[in-house]
Amino acid sequence: MKLTWLAENSPANAFPDISQALQEPNGLLAAGGDLSTARLVAAYRRGIFPWYEDGQPILWWSPEPRAVLFPGNLHVSRSLRRTLRRENYTTSFDRDFAGVVAGCARDRPGQRGTWITPAMAEAYVELHRQGYAHSVEVWRDDKLAGGIYGVSLGRVFYGESMFSRHTDASKIALLGLVRRLQAWNFELIDCQIPSAHLMSLGAELIPRERFLAMNRDLASDAPAVQSWREEPPGLAL
Repeated sequence: MKLTWLAENSPANAFPDISQALQEPNGLLAAGGDLSTARLVAAYRRGIFPWYEDGQPILWWSPEPRAVLFPGNLHVSRSLRRTLRRENYTTSFDRDFAGVVAGCARDRPGQRGTWITPAMAEAYVELHRQGYAHSVEVWRDDKLAGGIYGVSLGRVFYGESMFSRHTDASKIALLGLVRRLQAWNFELIDCQIPSAHLMSLGAELIPRERFLAMNRDLASDAPAVQSWREEPPGLAL
């Protein structure tokens, strides 16, 4: 099957049907286009996300199956409970979005970090400015210890990346995110591609068609949420 090429000036929603995604590499759907806010939002609404490295064109994906986390299924381990009791961590939301993106962009063994190119980082900072992208920060001694960022549409949060500079900091960021999403009746966290780390936290694989059906229903339903910068719920267990 021939890969679709998107011209930079093509309409924001000019993606091919998901059925045209390649089996190998799994889920590759299209290349080209741009990282404008309009195109990124159109992509997420259709269950598509960008993922490419420096030197490559922009690549657009919708893999089969899809890794997701249902908020109520987050696994909180005993070690994480001990960390929460013993360590002096605090969380915030949208306090340092650019800092979280920069933390995620650092190359880390076993994690997707190098794909956050300067152009990608700039695009998501702009999504944040326009109210689509959000971050959770974890602080230790007033320094950024870890975090997670992604895109929010309707009742779906599309997780992009997380990082940790201290023990369990990224897990605490995810716990803070889940608590907030549950309070706002979000039903789905898109994890995109599975990893051992995510699966240990309760993520699971579901058929792409099931994900796309849920995404169609939930991403178009805009909830009445308050500012993400309000005081986050407590994390004590």
